[in-house]
Amino acid sequence: MSSSKPSSIRGGKEAQADHFNVKDAPASHGRLSFFDKTPPGNAARGVYLKTVIGGTFMMMILIFTILAIYWAALYRTPVRNLHGWVVDFDGGVVGQIVSQGLALNQGLGKITWEVLPASAFPGGPEELAQAVRHEDAWTAVSINPGASDRLTAALLAPNSAYDGAQAITGYGVEARNENAFRVLIRPSLQGALDVISRRFAQETAKRVANSSVLPSIMATAPQTIVAPIYYTIDNLIPFDQPVATAATFVGMLLQLILGFFVVMIAFSAREASGYDKTLSVRALIVLRLVTCFSAYFILSLCFALLNLAFKIDVSRKFGHGGGFMALWMVNYIGMLAVVLALESLITLLTPKGMPFFMLLWIISNLAVSIFPIELLPVVFRYGYAAPFYNLSKAIRVIVFGTRNRIGMSVGILFAWIAISCISLSLIQWFVRRKDPPTPPSSDSSSEESVAATAQERLKGGETVDRDLVGGA
Repeated sequence: MSSSKPSSIRGGKEAQADHFNVKDAPASHGRLSFFDKTPPGNAARGVYLKTVIGGTFMMMILIFTILAIYWAALYRTPVRNLHGWVVDFDGGVVGQIVSQGLALNQGLGKITWEVLPASAFPGGPEELAQAVRHEDAWTAVSINPGASDRLTAALLAPNSAYDGAQAITGYGVEARNENAFRVLIRPSLQGALDVISRRFAQETAKRVANSSVLPSIMATAPQTIVAPIYYTIDNLIPFDQPVATAATFVGMLLQLILGFFVVMIAFSAREASGYDKTLSVRALIVLRLVTCFSAYFILSLCFALLNLAFKIDVSRKFGHGGGFMALWMVNYIGMLAVVLALESLITLLTPKGMPFFMLLWIISNLAVSIFPIELLPVVFRYGYAAPFYNLSKAIRVIVFGTRNRIGMSVGILFAWIAISCISLSLIQWFVRRKDPPTPPSSDSSSEESVAATAQERLKGGETVDRDLVGGA
């Protein structure tokens, strides 16, 4: 009797010691090395290398497929010229020479010039400028009325106030696309008109070389011989708010990233709450859409206020109050258009696959937002329907006062929203068919489940306790 009791107590203590050793066993894993030769070490190393090498290989594929889209949009751009107009309001020798020179594309440039009659613009150069402002052409050159007469008069009677730059005016709208204006339009205008001006100056010098008034001209108004004609470039709507780049280009990318955060947060919330399994399909779809529409409403307001905080002028088209509301609503609609696509696909792709689609979504949108689509290869014509392209056009109307096509741009964005809402519903229905919802547990079944779990977790501990009690 006495010998069995110490034996029982000793067995209980050994079992208790074994229980605590098993509990503390995970701490021993920290002593393994990467090149450990044990079966667990080999298995862990294989999983790690397979994951890392496979992921890196996928990144290599993305570089040569998805990232290549962006490079292709810039490679050899422009693949075709922009369209420009030439109008001779002068009707004299200056107008004739300049029009012919531009029509023959003299000088380096990326503009194809079309000569239009002055009768097409009864309002004169101002009406031509309005047509460019209205985005009927990317650029235009006006040979101004009376250019030949002023030059002829200055050659006959020297005039110190003569200004050859009054002869030609080039028009452009920088705010329509600042990259195109700075890289293509303005250099093309300058290149072509510089060549024409120099040649005209040489011909003028030859004509008046033996003139009796040449010494007087050179003494009083040498610019009449040196630059008998020149040009002025009129930037009708300048891109005069550098901070607006944050709204018209980089800001669109940031909105997409912020929206992606909301998508991931909402996905985690549905999993943590169990709603992804317990809600009906209809209730789950409504929950997801209400979450997106509500969150993006607040985020777009914050984004609009951020633009206002950094003094972006939104009063040029709709006034200060109207401009702010328009900017807010355009950003809200644009955010829904680009981010609801992510929300609809996360159910199908899961968080593991979302970064790959998001990269494709970003690159395909950015590629058509740098230069005019007219300059890109034909494959990029999809850009006319891209969310970033239309969002940028709408913001430029509000911030700079370019041609008002907000209705068309917002309509395209609404189409993307509708497509995403429909696809979200269909994908959610499809996934739920494959994975039926888990009905909520009753109180009795919950208690049984908790009891079963507790018994499983305390199985070893209960054995030890019984031994200890028996020993006692």
